Amino acid sequence: MKRIFLPCLVALAGVFTAMAQESSTQKTSVPKSICTTSVEQPLFQTHLGDSIPYRIPAIATASNGNLIAVSDYRYCGGDIGFGRVDLHYRISDDNGLHWSPEMTMAEGDGVDGSVRCGYGDAAIVADSRSQEVLVVCVTGNTVYGHSTTTRQNPNRVAVIRSYDNGETWNAPEEITESIYSLFDKSALGPVQSLFFGSGRICQSRIVKVGKYYRIYAALCARPGGNRVVYSDDFGRTWNALGNIDESPAPQGDEPKIEELPNGDVVLSSRAWGGRHFNIFNYISRRKATGLWQEVVASQEQEGGVVAKQNACNGEILIINTIDQSKGKTIPVAFQSVPLGPGRYRVGIYYKPLHSSYDYVTPATFATGWEGPYVVSEINSAYSTMCQQSDGRIAFFYEEETYGPGAAYTEMYRPISVSEITGGKYEAKPLNDNALKRMLHIKSK
Repeated sequence: MKRIFLPCLVALAGVFTAMAQESSTQKTSVPKSICTTSVEQPLFQTHLGDSIPYRIPAIATASNGNLIAVSDYRYCGGDIGFGRVDLHYRISDDNGLHWSPEMTMAEGDGVDGSVRCGYGDAAIVADSRSQEVLVVCVTGNTVYGHSTTTRQNPNRVAVIRSYDNGETWNAPEEITESIYSLFDKSALGPVQSLFFGSGRICQSRIVKVGKYYRIYAALCARPGGNRVVYSDDFGRTWNALGNIDESPAPQGDEPKIEELPNGDVVLSSRAWGGRHFNIFNYISRRKATGLWQEVVASQEQEGGVVAKQNACNGEILIINTIDQSKGKTIPVAFQSVPLGPGRYRVGIYYKPLHSSYDYVTPATFATGWEGPYVVSEINSAYSTMCQQSDGRIAFFYEEETYGPGAAYTEMYRPISVSEITGGKYEAKPLNDNALKRMLHIKSK
């Protein structure tokens, strides 16, 4: 049965009066208010009769509070590499209550063998200090896992940039050679095929070299499993993080990366039954020198993250929260996976990081997760998340919303940290000015 989605029209009684309806050619014409419940919305809706499906969610919060949601629009009907795929996007300027019409970020030409045949599997990051937004994606007409995709005929990489918080986008620019060449002299052999893990690229809150805070991205690569790269100029040039002769997760699949509270980074990689975790410890943050530890399978640890009978792309996110029992700030890690069995019941595990001991090794990080909080009660797959300017988590995921066997619809749901953790922790707004803008109150 098709679900009915009702808009959230809840206001803070006695504090703010009802807001006048606004009309815009770019945004839906609906009264705006504070949304205090977790109302899910289909942002990219694949109907049962449609021949063109959507796949692969990516989402980011821009410095002005804009939420930018991105999805593949698959004219070819399959993964990027099989034919024409476009990237579509929508923007919300009020913490997900209303969204712009669907727009095209990058359009494939659909020509066999063309390096512009398609654009898909987006990974996105918005700079915390400027209006810049970066998307890295796969481009071309080669398929990651095919034997014909090699170093000489690679799975291609492109970047797409916005300089106005995601409102408009430059034409895609191919950067394939600059990424592959980082690993040509590896003892593991040259990488034959790779792509950036789709969803969210991580930006450091701590490490700043020059104009920008460092960004990190994790690669799915063959042979040899995952690699991790970083950039200190917001994706204009990239470098390998760690020793190129070793993989941080030799059996890793689609990966994500996140910054730990002390500035080190954690790799979270898709695995059958859960996640592979590894940690990079810095020797010098400025020089980006350090060492990867030994990878562990979280599902094999006590209280680990479990994805029963499936391997699927999920997201890892660490945000600062308030411990409601002690009134103290504490970082909490969140990891999403389909809880299963199979690609079913996407949910979120969480782990409070009380001290550095909780992530001193991959094994300690992989243990002691709480939850999970169930987001979807039906068939559901890939998921990603970021923190909204109002403090809630923007959860963006794939779901068979319109019945078993239906093509995935890309669903958005704002969820409070309190809801996920059963009231134990709550997050502060990221940006008070953006929150006030959402409420149409001018900051004096």
